[in-house]
Amino acid sequence: MQINDTFARKLRLRHLYRHDAAGLLVVPLDHAIGAGPLTAGRDLDSLVAEIADNGADAVVLHKGALRRVHPRRFRQMSLILQLNAGTSLASDPDAKYPVATVAEALRLGAHAVSVHVNAASLTEDRQVAHLASVAGACDRWGVPLLAMMYVRGPDVVDGTAPALVTHAVAIATELGADLVKTALPAAAAVTAGITASCPVPVLAAGGAVSGGADATLARLAAAVSAGAGGIAAGRLVFTADDPGAVVRRLAALVHGRVPVPAR
Repeated sequence: MQINDTFARKLRLRHLYRHDAAGLLVVPLDHAIGAGPLTAGRDLDSLVAEIADNGADAVVLHKGALRRVHPRRFRQMSLILQLNAGTSLASDPDAKYPVATVAEALRLGAHAVSVHVNAASLTEDRQVAHLASVAGACDRWGVPLLAMMYVRGPDVVDGTAPALVTHAVAIATELGADLVKTALPAAAAVTAGITASCPVPVLAAGGAVSGGADATLARLAAAVSAGAGGIAAGRLVFTADDPGAVVRRLAALVHGRVPVPAR
């Protein structure tokens, strides 16, 4: 049976953009498989509650993590399910492999799915093929697709070089992504060119918190001013002493206002 994928996709995208149609604030919390526990002994449910209560539009989680999160956290925030992963323990830390499907995401109540691709990696062929396969399933079921696109591999010197970022973004859009997360170049004019030429919103990746939180926030603010369609920052949030305060600052950058409903 075919469904009206266009209507379903639009409906789920509207859920993602619940605070502001002009921008999206996503907090990825999918790092534990790759780098180990991300909450440092903190309760995951409490962290997600802080993120929800302070203005984020969505979080990215792996399917098992959902068992530790109360469904009420998603009354004012959307769920994006991460469909692939890799670990820093592997001989090739840039490798990614499927760990969930679009069907599982739908059964779990997700509003969208996410796939991470490391272009220029030794397993780029498999990662791009997986992205294409997920895009096909998303087309069938009307599920929005966030492509996390990075340029990482043994021969990559600077993964934020403009030509490389532009190419990575093009891979995502050519295969059917609705949203692209990537590490944008520092130069505002270059970022403006990348975002202006992309047919879907480009979310600025938070990345490593180098130079401190204020420096990272300043970099993300510059990206939004240069046309980024929002921010996708995880480490900046879950490594903070006060994650809620960081989310409020990010929400102010993306939305210009910060709804803080009662928990």
